[in-house]
Amino acid sequence: MKNINSPSASQLESLVNVALGEEKADLAITGGDVVNVYTGELLKGCAVAVKGERIAYVGEDASHTIGPQTEVIDASGKTLTPGFIDGHAHIMHTYGKIEEFLKYVIKTGTTTIISETLDFGFTLGYEGTLDFLEAVKDQPIKIFATAPSTLANGQRDYRNNISPEQFRRLLECEGILGVGESNWVAVIKGDQQIFDLAADTLSFGKKLEGHAAGAKGKKLVAFAASGNSSDHEPIAAQEALDRLRLGMYVLIREGDVRNDLEAVAGIRNERVDFRRLSICTDGIGVKHLMNKGYMDSVAQKAIDLGFDPITAIQMVSLNPAEHFGLDDIVGGIAPGRHADIVIIPSLARIKPEVVISQGQIVAQNSKLLIEPKKHIYSESFRNTIRIPRKLEPADFAIKVEGGASEVTARVIDLGVDIANKEAQLIMPVANGEVKADVERDIIKVAAIDRVHNSGKMFTGLIRGFGLKKGAFAATASWDAANILVVGVSGEDMAGAVGRIREMGGGSVVYVDGKVLAELPLPILCQTSDLPMEEIDKRMDQMQQAVAELGCRIPYAHLMLVTLTTTIIPAVRISTGGLLDIKTGKLLGLLV
Repeated sequence: MKNINSPSASQLESLVNVALGEEKADLAITGGDVVNVYTGELLKGCAVAVKGERIAYVGEDASHTIGPQTEVIDASGKTLTPGFIDGHAHIMHTYGKIEEFLKYVIKTGTTTIISETLDFGFTLGYEGTLDFLEAVKDQPIKIFATAPSTLANGQRDYRNNISPEQFRRLLECEGILGVGESNWVAVIKGDQQIFDLAADTLSFGKKLEGHAAGAKGKKLVAFAASGNSSDHEPIAAQEALDRLRLGMYVLIREGDVRNDLEAVAGIRNERVDFRRLSICTDGIGVKHLMNKGYMDSVAQKAIDLGFDPITAIQMVSLNPAEHFGLDDIVGGIAPGRHADIVIIPSLARIKPEVVISQGQIVAQNSKLLIEPKKHIYSESFRNTIRIPRKLEPADFAIKVEGGASEVTARVIDLGVDIANKEAQLIMPVANGEVKADVERDIIKVAAIDRVHNSGKMFTGLIRGFGLKKGAFAATASWDAANILVVGVSGEDMAGAVGRIREMGGGSVVYVDGKVLAELPLPILCQTSDLPMEEIDKRMDQMQQAVAELGCRIPYAHLMLVTLTTTIIPAVRISTGGLLDIKTGKLLGLLV
């Protein structure tokens, strides 16, 4: 595969000839005001000439580059910005196929995305990650990836899904820019495998992406010393500043999982350089993507919060490009760079009217002009539910031996977001079992291995989900490849898991032997065959169904699938028991 950073000799010659007027451009944009992200200026009345996929000329007058076959766009009164970049994304979290996702993304002026690949790594390891690279290759916009950090993020059953040799082969791939977000807790504990992977990554000249939620003082400094170059977890201006002062790149989250931009926006009043400050989505949801947009909406919010418009544009273009070493091809409007250009009404109004990616007009007036490439997933992607047998209600029983009338149990105690704590609560025992206690909002929760055909599962207790009856199950678990299910009775929990098994993956709301709502996710148990509009409709139906069963959590599906994540210091569920992320220890249900 040709290195995307390296134009051929003939391409270079052609760019020089167009700049000199000895050869004519394929596309010229005249009369617009160009946002120069390199100097922080707005250059009035500029012209840009494009040859092939790259910019050949930027200046006041490009008439010498225009010939009979040159397509000319008059941008008088408009503003030209570089194509927007999302420096940290989870593009599979929209639950739609890549082509469905891109149908909406392209229109927003987003021309480069750097995505995590954890969902592929935990389920299908090395081969799954390669298939992701194939799916995003040769799309109308550029999509790069980071190798899945299963060692630093994965639950125990999935840490070694990718061998050290396979990691090295992934690092050789052009589309891989480094290793994805690594949990600081795992890194500073001194795991030799993690240090070996970090050293390999740096030896390839690629990036170690960090995840430092809650890290402070010497622990944060130690994490930076490990080679991790970035963090997207700051939730306050001071946290962002602390990381910038350590030479780290900070990516402020503004997506579906967290909206931290407003809380961090106070940093704009600090007299510091913002060139290592970016904004990312950390994953965007279907509804947001369809109704609000993507990086265009993120940049607009930054401006609305008081960031200087050019600074806001730098944070979604040049800054992430420099972080990943891509600034020689993307991030700015300059000769030799890819012609990734967005025409907007004005500097303060980020509403893409024309989107140009790699020299092609890919969208205009909110209409898609070039369709994304479809990707056909292999059958291995559609057969990732591997459970030895159909589960029965008794499989979800919490047995207690010895005839006790009550026990002290560890309970996952939900908070207002995806962080949670351990609560130790007295639970009554009836007929040798701990039952759900709806009056105290304590119900059952189970994690079931779905990839190793091991039959491993664990049933515990959770407080705060709100269900008064029924069950809610899903396969798109974070940092593991589990089926997760919460429910009041074993009958409904078994029914919901049974329906997921029939669908080959997905999410189900189930009560009294009936399916109230469902979203099939047959591809990797993460992705749907349905159009994005139908996915949005199904997600709404699931939210409404769990609300009718008593749940008051605004994003119930997100809360469910994050019960396994290891990236936030909290208590999580695994197939082996409750997992204390801070210590890495498995905890039994009973104290």
